[in-house]
Amino acid sequence: MLVGAGQVRRRLAQVALLAGMLTGCAGAAEGEAKPSASASASAGAASDSDTAVKTGGTIGAAGSACELPVTFDIAEYWEAEAVDAGEGKEKATDSGGGSADPEDNELAQEIADALLHQGPVTAACEVDAKPAGNIGFLRVWTGEPGSDDARGVLEAFVAAEKNTSKAKYSTFTAGGLSGVEVRYLYTSKLLEETKEESALAVTTEKGPVVIHLGGMDTEEHRQMLPAYELAKRTLRATA
Repeated sequence: MLVGAGQVRRRLAQVALLAGMLTGCAGAAEGEAKPSASASASAGAASDSDTAVKTGGTIGAAGSACELPVTFDIAEYWEAEAVDAGEGKEKATDSGGGSADPEDNELAQEIADALLHQGPVTAACEVDAKPAGNIGFLRVWTGEPGSDDARGVLEAFVAAEKNTSKAKYSTFTAGGLSGVEVRYLYTSKLLEETKEESALAVTTEKGPVVIHLGGMDTEEHRQMLPAYELAKRTLRATA
């Protein structure tokens, strides 16, 4: 059965709306964000180890941009914003101009679930690197308390992303927390490109937390690694 033009437009609008929730204005970012001289200089020295990076404040505590089960420092000029998964679902349902079409609403719900949930965790916060001159986000995902350990949570998170390979897991400790991190490759079938990504997971009394660093490509990812390392190094459980 052919889908009417109006339905197609509504579905495209739903996709655009929901994708924008977690990516901001990605297209605009590519055109507007250019690596600053300091970012370029940092890229030359950046590695998986700790690299000097100025802090732009701490998030996670009550009253901060994102209230989380953990607190950590974000890099200078990076901007944090909370993600409301419940609100996102409501917007997805209403994005068709109040359409009562069950098929449209079901599609919108599926898109919302795909963008806002990954494995056992749900999007809770994203920290935008664009103001610092890079294209990418440090995203925080949280879950409900349970019996899964950090390794299990992280493995499920990576598996849910799909099209991943060469995952290398390791352990770390920070601020009294024991965690697991992973470096892996993600291949976009749409773009036919493979890029590096990093993520870490810890478990707290309030539930598991995953912090993920992606990026437009491997070069951007590597330039942003110092911000990821800063977050890992300053990680603490929220009081």
